[in-house]
This record gives sequence, C-alpha cells and structure tokens, in this order.
Amino acid sequence: MTDRIEKIRQNYVNAKPEISYERAWLWTESYKKTEGLPVCIRSARAFYDCCDQLGVHIFEGELVVGATGEFRKCGILTPEFSWMWVDREMDTFAQRPQDPYLITDQQRAFVREHIFPYWKGKSLEEAFLARLPEDTRRIGVDTGIIDNDSKWRQAVGEVTPDYQDVLFRKGFGGLIKEAQEHIAKLDLCSPEDEEKKDFYESVIWTSKGIIRYANRYGDEAERLAAQEKDPQRAKELRVIAQNCRRVPEHPPESFYEAIQFLWFTQIGGILSENPLSLNPGRFDQYMDPYYEKDLAAGAITEDAALELIEALWLKYSEWVWTISANTADYFAGYNQFQNLTVGGKTRDGHDGTNPITYLALKATEEVRTHQPGLSVRVQADCPKEFLDAITHLVSKGTGFPAIHSDSVGYQMLLNAGYEPEDARDWNNCGCVVPHNRKTGEWTAAVNMNFGSALEYALNQGKSLMTGQLMGLEEKPAGEFSSYEEVKAAFFKQFDNLCRHSVILTVEAQRLHRDMVPRPFLSSCIEHCMACGKDLSRGGAKYNIGPVITGIGLAVTANSLAAVKKLVFEDQVCDMATLVKALQANWEGYEDLRQKAQDCPKYGNDDDYADDIAIEIANHFYDTIHPYKDIFGSHFLTAFMGISNYIPMGRVLGATPDGRKNGEPSSEGVSPYVGTDHSTPLAAMRSTAKVNQEIHSGGTLLNLRLDHNLVATKRGQANLGAMIQTLFSLGGFHVQFNCISSETLRAAQAHPEDYKDLLVRVAGYSTQFVNLSRSMQDAIIARTEHSGF
Repeated sequence: MTDRIEKIRQNYVNAKPEISYERAWLWTESYKKTEGLPVCIRSARAFYDCCDQLGVHIFEGELVVGATGEFRKCGILTPEFSWMWVDREMDTFAQRPQDPYLITDQQRAFVREHIFPYWKGKSLEEAFLARLPEDTRRIGVDTGIIDNDSKWRQAVGEVTPDYQDVLFRKGFGGLIKEAQEHIAKLDLCSPEDEEKKDFYESVIWTSKGIIRYANRYGDEAERLAAQEKDPQRAKELRVIAQNCRRVPEHPPESFYEAIQFLWFTQIGGILSENPLSLNPGRFDQYMDPYYEKDLAAGAITEDAALELIEALWLKYSEWVWTISANTADYFAGYNQFQNLTVGGKTRDGHDGTNPITYLALKATEEVRTHQPGLSVRVQADCPKEFLDAITHLVSKGTGFPAIHSDSVGYQMLLNAGYEPEDARDWNNCGCVVPHNRKTGEWTAAVNMNFGSALEYALNQGKSLMTGQLMGLEEKPAGEFSSYEEVKAAFFKQFDNLCRHSVILTVEAQRLHRDMVPRPFLSSCIEHCMACGKDLSRGGAKYNIGPVITGIGLAVTANSLAAVKKLVFEDQVCDMATLVKALQANWEGYEDLRQKAQDCPKYGNDDDYADDIAIEIANHFYDTIHPYKDIFGSHFLTAFMGISNYIPMGRVLGATPDGRKNGEPSSEGVSPYVGTDHSTPLAAMRSTAKVNQEIHSGGTLLNLRLDHNLVATKRGQANLGAMIQTLFSLGGFHVQFNCISSETLRAAQAHPEDYKDLLVRVAGYSTQFVNLSRSMQDAIIARTEHSGF
C-alpha cells in the first residue's frame, strides 16, 4: 500500500461522519421553482441544479475525485423522503448509541429555517403514515415486529448500474442523444407517449447534470494544478482534469477513466436519492478489458492499477448513509451495502476469474475498509488459485469476503424468472441477494420477526413485554392439547404478520412511484431507456418481487422444539407452567430453563430441531410467494441478516428455548449464538437442509472460527474444502469472523487502539468500534469454533 493510500486511509479511520445540508438546500430551492411540472422533471431539474451548484472539493492526494459535500466523511439530507425524523433526532445526533453524526448548531438552525418548512406535508414519510391502515401501523411502525422504515424514510437504492451494456458503451452523452432520438419518435397525442416524453426529458436533465458535475471537477483540478508547487502532484491534477472532461460524458478509454466513471456514477446515485445498496456489480468482468489493454500498451502497471482500486475503495467508504436511529438499529455501522462481486462464471458459462479478480481481493486485504462489500462467487470447478486467495483473505480476520455458491445463486434467479444467460450473470445486491444489472427490486422490503408470531400464539396475541394486543386474539396456551395445536396457532399469527408486511410494502411502492421517481438511476438501466419508463414504474427488464426478510428462524425453531419435547413428549411441565416461566423471564424457573437449553438445537446437524426450521422456512415461502406487488410480481422470501436481529430481539420476550427478555434473536439461517455446540461443518449441514434455492432474496450463514484454525496454509485448504462441501449440499452463502474474543474485548475496552478492526456483522463488515455495545456483545457471543 502506497503512502498516499495509507494517508487517506488514516483519515477514513479517524474522521467522524459529518452532515452537510448543501444538497438538501439546493434540492429545496429547485423544487420551489418548478411547482406544477411533472414530478419526474422536478426531480431531474433538482438533480441538475445540485450538480451545477454543489461545492467542489478535491481533497489532499486524491486520485479519484468527487464528493457529496464539504466533508471528507460526509452524509447528506433528503427531505423529499423524510425530514421529520431529522428534525426530531438531530439535536442528539452526536450522542446516539449507533451511527452518530456531527452537526453544528448553525446547521440545525439553517435546515429548520430554510429547508424543512417547505417540505412540511410534502414528504414521502408523511404520506406513508397518513395512508397506512391503523392495524398495520400499530405493529409496523418503529415496533421491531415488522419493519420497513428504510422504505419510507429513505430511498430504495438496491440497483446495479449497467456498465457493460449501457454506461461504458454510451457514456451519459450517448444517453442524452438516445433520449432525444426517442422523443423525436413519440406521438404526443398519446397519453402513454406523453409520459415517455417526460421520462426522456428527465433523463436528459440528469445526464447533463452529471456531466456538468464532472466538468466542474475538471475546472477545479486545473485550478489546483496551476498553483501546485509539487510537479508530480501538478501532473496528477492535470490528468484528473482530463479524466473529468472525458468521463462520464463519453465511454472510458483507459482503466483510470473507467475507475473515475464508476465513482461519478456512484456520486450521481447518492445525490439523487442517498441510496442503500447501489452496487458496483461484477467489477472484474467490466474492468478487466481496460486493464489488459493498458497493460499491453505499457500505459499502466499492476501496482498503479492496485493503487487506483484502493483509492476507489476509500471513496466508497467515505460517503455516509444518513439514516434514522431506528434504521441504524437495522443497518448498523455506517454501512451503505455497496456490494461488489468478483469471480463466478461468465454469461456463456466459462470461468470468469481474471487479474482484476485478484487485485480486488488484494485491495480489500490492504486497505481494510468496510466498503465496498466484497462478495465472491465460487463454482465447483473454480480455479484452486482463486479458492486459495479467498481463504487467505478470510484468515486476515476482516470478515471479507462474503462467499457464495455460483450454482445456487443461478438457481435462485431462475426461480425468480430470469432467462438463463442473465441468471448466470448474477451479482450480489446489498447484503447477500442474488441480483442482476437489468433489475428493479426491493431486496429489503420488510424485516419480519418470527419470534413475535410464536410469542403471540403463546400469550393470547399479546406482547410479553408490554401486555398490549399486537397479534390476533388466541386462547390461553394452557388449553393447547397437542404440539400440532401450538404449531397451528403459531402459523396463524405468522400468516398475519406476513399479510401486514405485504400491506406495508405495497403502500410504500405506490408512493415511491407517485412521489419520488428515479430518473438518474433509471438511465443506468438498459430496459428503462428502451421502454421509456422509470424504475419506480417498472421500467427494468426484470421487476422482481419485493423481498420479505425472516428474522429469528433459529430462535423460533429451537423454541418450538423445546415446546414439543418438554411439554408433549417428555412431559417435564405442562403448557401453562412453561408460559408462566416465560412471563417471569425464567426467574424462579431456573431448572426448567436449563432443561429448555438442553433441548435439541438447530445448527448441530440434529434433525429434531432442523426439521422444524425447514418446515418454518417452507411455510414462509408458501405464504409470501402468492402475494403480488404493484407490478404483478410475486413477493420473495429471504433469510439475510443485517443487524436487524438486535432490535427485533429487544422487543421479544423470553422464548421457550431458554432465551431471556430482550436478548438478540437469530439472523439469517445461522444458528442461535452459542447453541451450535458441534462443529462448523455440522452447522453448515443444518443450514443446507433449508431449501435455500427457493428463497431468492438470499440466505446468510455467519460462523466464527478460532484464528489459529485458518492461520496456516493447511488450515486454509481445509476451510476451502469445507466451503465446497457446504455448496455441494445446497448452501448459498457463508462468511467468517476469525478474531478472538480476547481481541474483541480489548477493542471494547480501548477503542482508540482498534479503530480499523473490521468484523463481520451479518451480510457485511464494518469497524467494530463503530458498533453499539449490544451489537459488539452479540458478535462476541457467537460460538468460536476451534476445529473443523
């Protein structure tokens, strides 16, 4: 790693995230001038005005330029989505336990006086809350039971710009020409063509905007070069200026231009909607041709290419996703979920690994940034060199990479309706969601608390912690006469939560379509341009159904296993006694709790508990999949983990598996913390029994390994064989933490000494010291396997 990159990395590690209001102010002033125009035009004009007037900042030593505001580690505000949570929370931004931000008194006063008053009664959040049915709102707004806060306080994101077929072929200048050609062919007597005209005009505005933004950076680089005393830096600034003149208006001609094009596109997405999961996609597939060409021409070296990749990694990591305290509980660690995928098969079925694949792995190892979220695709016959490089990176303890089965990802997309060639060309979206660059999708539509459904079944529809009726009314649990009756009551409550999850999603979809179109990101998707339709209106080639994410599979399966064994098979206690123990948070029932903890647990290759998990997972799919969204697409299911299992455990009372009030639930298809007593291979075998290919929203397995287990080449080879075994059994994903509990506790005690310590939270890695204490404790509590 060069001195330049280390200097920028140190700034990234040590800087505190700061809030800029500049984008929000420019957006607001633009909207004031465009009253009465179509909403897509208003949004596009606001984007252009933002690109035209936003401050231009080239920071010390940068090779890749472009910033969302005046701060190096910068978050922005998007009042068109929501301003109320900002107004309510910003006085305590710096003190909140998860993802705090710095904001000055002057900034707070400015936004309250000059920005928020305009948006009162006009934001997406206000419209959503006004339209939501009361029974859905009671369990679906900031409750921890079902949650989709990130879909009505924030933008959707969750898209992969198409560099292969759109951006690198045409440039944004080419998109302007294409939009103008489409407009010339329209019949404006047709209402449908009138809508298309509005769409194409919005694309012209956003394309001109991002070109203007880049050219302004070219001007700034030239200005700085003229006054730079260091000849080498002056030369670098002149090259930066040349790059900004060419891209993203024109297709890139060099590796350096392609890297800068990528970041300008990312900046465009951020300024347009502050998105979650704006994915770089299959980085090695579209970047390698530029690298090979420059290498052959002597225009670049491997070291120079690596430095540019590392500079891009740092840019991905420096921008801050600004979110509410509630959302931060579900997406902890300043994570933007910019998932970058390498490896796997090509569209025609050949091995896709290339030199950029390995440079991406090396850059992730060296800079130790939490972004991009590096994912790898592993097929049965992948090169040994690739698998060795993956396990080597695992051994470094950063939680990278996320490792995925190439074939299961392919099957997931086939099941979701993709054509085989597109399914083969999948990349990851956000966390662990198989995705494709020709797609519009809500990959994290709702988080659903499985444990709540069981709690309501056993407690007459009420919350154990508050006593409020939150589910459907049910008879006292003491009147259940069989395990089958308990299970039926659970599934009744479960289905009710599914129904309300769909209501939340469909209402949010309607409002996004009507209020917050996405012209910039729509221009990056091939089929949107071909059909003249925005992403928010179903313009992508694939409009894949929204994903409902299940939280607490292991806790719920373990709890039902305990009910079955303790009450109905071994008759250790009756149902009424078990419920009393739960209501007492196990206080005074310690012997019974120990027996509950000794019951079979999912994650140990024990069919007793595993079969229950399979049944729950299958029922989840069978219940959710028949529902359709506003585009007529079937809903999808997922078991992907973010940090959602912490807030969802916080509202969950004691459970029959021995878990106490408020303790974390379980995430993904992972075992519950500390209950996978056997080997990691046994845990893998349990999770692989779940029919993962039907859960096209993705499945996640988190495991901890003793560092000594993978410290040697032999240990890494064993790990590679274990990964391939998981995938041969039908598993889709696995990731590993390899940091000792001693190191993690030392980081808790002395965070100033561990600022760059990365850990795997769920479907992503982030700095350990940027996690709340409860999140840190949950990671430490995971079983640390010391043998295969």
